[in-house]
Amino acid sequence: MSEPSPAVTTEPSAPTAPASPPAPTTRVPLPVASTRQTRAATWQLLRERRGRLAATSAVLLLAAVCGLATPALLGVLVDQVVDGAQTSVLVAVAAGLLAAGLTTAALGMVGRVMLAQLCESALADLREDVLDAALALPVARVEAAGSGDVVSRVSGDVEAVSDAITGVLPAFTSAALTIALTLVGLGALDWRFAVAAVVAAPLQALALRWFLRRSGPVYRTVRVAEAERTEQVIETVTARRTVVSLGLGAAHEQLVADRSRHAIGLSLHATGLLARFYNQLNMAELVGLSCVLSVGWWLVGSGVASIGAATAAALFFYRLFDPIGTVLGQVDELQKAGAGLARLVGLTGARSDAGQAACREPATAGPSEVGDDVVVLDRVSFSYGERRVLDEVSLTVRAGEQVAVVGASGAGKTTLAALVLGIHPPGSGTIAVGGTWPPPPRSTVLVSQQVHVFSGTLADDLRLADPTAEDARLLAALDTVGATWAADLGLETLVGAGGRELTADQAQQLALARLVLADPVLAVLDEATAEAGSGSASVLDEAARAALEGRSAIVVAHRLSQAASADRVVVLDAGRVVEEGTHDDLVRAGGTYATLWEAWSSGRTSQVTSAAVELFEESSKGGRLGA
Repeated sequence: MSEPSPAVTTEPSAPTAPASPPAPTTRVPLPVASTRQTRAATWQLLRERRGRLAATSAVLLLAAVCGLATPALLGVLVDQVVDGAQTSVLVAVAAGLLAAGLTTAALGMVGRVMLAQLCESALADLREDVLDAALALPVARVEAAGSGDVVSRVSGDVEAVSDAITGVLPAFTSAALTIALTLVGLGALDWRFAVAAVVAAPLQALALRWFLRRSGPVYRTVRVAEAERTEQVIETVTARRTVVSLGLGAAHEQLVADRSRHAIGLSLHATGLLARFYNQLNMAELVGLSCVLSVGWWLVGSGVASIGAATAAALFFYRLFDPIGTVLGQVDELQKAGAGLARLVGLTGARSDAGQAACREPATAGPSEVGDDVVVLDRVSFSYGERRVLDEVSLTVRAGEQVAVVGASGAGKTTLAALVLGIHPPGSGTIAVGGTWPPPPRSTVLVSQQVHVFSGTLADDLRLADPTAEDARLLAALDTVGATWAADLGLETLVGAGGRELTADQAQQLALARLVLADPVLAVLDEATAEAGSGSASVLDEAARAALEGRSAIVVAHRLSQAASADRVVVLDAGRVVEEGTHDDLVRAGGTYATLWEAWSSGRTSQVTSAAVELFEESSKGGRLGA
């Protein structure tokens, strides 16, 4: 039940983080496949379609053969005119020219359509593999690469490959066949015509080599620059409220502009290389045509070849201008598509690597005896770079027990949830969820504070948690979390983008209903009702309590009323457990939690998060550990 964007997230296992931890200071891009790996992946996709590939190749080859008839018949026509042939003969040759032209056009069109369909089918499979890979990647790996890297691959790179398949590849293939058969035709007229035509080949090869050596790295750099630009745009838009509130709009606009200028500069550099490449191709064509005409003049003068043969040879070579220009000129587009394809194949490879890593038992986490303890953390530590976020945390969640985790921002609550969900491996210590780690797929479910409603019917949105659930069970799950509005709305009502817009409270109830339907071994609520206004806070708190009834759960509490209803409360400060017990026991103990609860219950502050931060700062100065 992966979700492509942060939401009121109902996630089995660990595809989506509870909240974004601090991003690494240095991006680690996702891998890019080597040329050999890309070719192997492409061939594998085509090999699965051998029959269609053979039929397409046959049609394109026949079209190229028919295309050779036009210059050959024109040569025959010239000889017939020189010899004073009858009109009926000339008409017959002209009819042959017309038939050859129509047949070539028809076969060429059919062949290109067949090739485009073949390749689009292969690309569709690759696109699904890439999407599966993107959703299966560990969140920590995506965060290290930056979401812009993933987005650019599943959007810009797929588009580049698709454009090449529909527009470039069919023309390229037809042109390549035409070139090969035209050289055969020149040799059939006289081998010296073929030699004269090949004189241009070294110049074209040098031009192509010059272009490939310079353009390949540029295009790869362009794709990376576009990914960085996408990352900056996403980051700015996602954090728009913070950006606006802090008056950082101009600064972020400048960052986007700088990334855009960098990408545009690289693209312009590539365009300049392409213009110089075409100039070199034009010079090679001039040299080649001059050689063919010179050889024709010599052979005709020597009586070895007829004027018609020389004419046909010149037309053969002239006819090569377009296909050679297509083959060499389209290398530019194929380079872009190749760079995009390598990034797509690299992403699928990253999925495979992640899957293999998941199958291996981490040195710092492993199985334990399954009993009454659903979650067991034993002296677990974790760091983001040089900053330690969790420091030898030990925690046990028993079957059916609900444990609330409280603490100031940065205390390590979200990171603790991420480790339990299997998103990050522990730096040290051991973790077991249901007796193993990482937890099996769909055994854990996360509901976060960020809201997302999937596009589709309300029933489809709910069945993300259980595709086999009948309508009665869907309605029961909604009723469990108090979503009375759903009965009036109806399960077949379209929601999400393009449909009925749900309020934030309704979207959170929808996420909690998905939790009920998923029925996981462990539920994790990461401030799932934090965005609720004061009027709906009690409603959503009650919905969360109903959804967690009888379940093992870890609740990262935003409001202390959530902690009060939990079976046990764990207080974190600077990555350490500083207090643990029931709500009543902690209040009687008179420690940090009691101070927070007093502030909460007496109404001395309107924002619990702000109060927690202030209390932590004050207690730290006085030597007391905060919540």
